[in-house]
Amino acid sequence: MRKKRGYSYFTAFVELAKYSLKACEVLNHTLNQFDSIDLDEQLKIMHEVEHSADKAKHDLFNRLAKEFLPPIDREDIIQLSEIIDDVTDFIEDVLINISIFNFKFIPQEFIEFSEVLENCCKALISSLIEFENHNKSRTLHESIIEVNRLEEQADSLYMNGVRNLFGTTIDPIKIMVWKEVYDSFEKCCDACEDAANFIENIVMKIS
Repeated sequence: MRKKRGYSYFTAFVELAKYSLKACEVLNHTLNQFDSIDLDEQLKIMHEVEHSADKAKHDLFNRLAKEFLPPIDREDIIQLSEIIDDVTDFIEDVLINISIFNFKFIPQEFIEFSEVLENCCKALISSLIEFENHNKSRTLHESIIEVNRLEEQADSLYMNGVRNLFGTTIDPIKIMVWKEVYDSFEKCCDACEDAANFIENIVMKIS
């Protein structure tokens, strides 16, 4: 599987996932410093990260279009790239929702969610680093399991947060906007798990 020289799709996957982590770091910084931060400036920074991720994905696709014999199926390269890019897009959506719904403060539950999401992105990167040499890797399976564990933790935060929201809030507008942000957080973690599971499926197919 390893390509000894030239372009590495496996390295490209890792670089794509690093954009997701960078987006999450921007989100975390914004949420933790919300009272004193310029939200419009943070949205601009976030969009630059997302735009760079899109460019990197398109560069990968352009390379693939000229590739005679890629190391894994073309369809798998395309799909995994799309899933990883979805993580970055969904993280940007969280910050966009916070902006368009004009949040005046950030609840602790959102900060906790963003911390879990950041750990999920880190675990996904670890999985992708080990992906190329999966036959020799001693940590790939554990990294994938860690992504799954963190996604379950995110599910718990989501269920508890939404249940508490409906149990303690009578303002329908607040319920609507808070749930929308909860939903956008959950989509991020679900996409991380989708990527990790897809890596596992590829490994099973080529082993």
